[in-house]
Amino acid sequence: MEECLFCKIVMGEIPSDKVYEDSEVIAFLDINPRNPGHTLVVPKKHYETIMEMPENEASELFKVVKKMAVAVKKGMKADGISIGQSNERAAGQVIPHVHFHVIPRFLSEGPPGLESILPTKKMTKEMLDQTTEAIKSNMGIAVEKTAKPAEPEKEEPAETKKKIELDDESLDF
Repeated sequence: MEECLFCKIVMGEIPSDKVYEDSEVIAFLDINPRNPGHTLVVPKKHYETIMEMPENEASELFKVVKKMAVAVKKGMKADGISIGQSNERAAGQVIPHVHFHVIPRFLSEGPPGLESILPTKKMTKEMLDQTTEAIKSNMGIAVEKTAKPAEPEKEEPAETKKKIELDDESLDF
């Protein structure tokens, strides 16, 4: 991907402060760190989202994420580590190339994690059951896309979608 910032870093066209590199993965310091030691772990091969990655490549990527979590925590003398990974704009993904944030955290700071940032949703037992079924019915779907641009998804007819109503919003399945 010619315009991808992370691909340019992988190819050495943009400098970075590398803390780890192997044949498949690179890790470097974030230029807008949340804390000193905030590290990005990036596959060298371009995938926009983790759902596009073959399972074996995602597994190898996460092995490096774990190694970096240990190294960052020890190196920064942190009290904990936050690991973040977003997919697609709705989830807050800014750079469309798979990456994990490994962020050292300290007891003296806040908020500690997503649990204190995102509001909770109240769900009835029926809503929980519908949600459970919607997830379980899609567990057999393996998305093994290549790095080719994704084709636009076809919209399901409205009558085939499941809808779960929450207190102040709804989720379509």
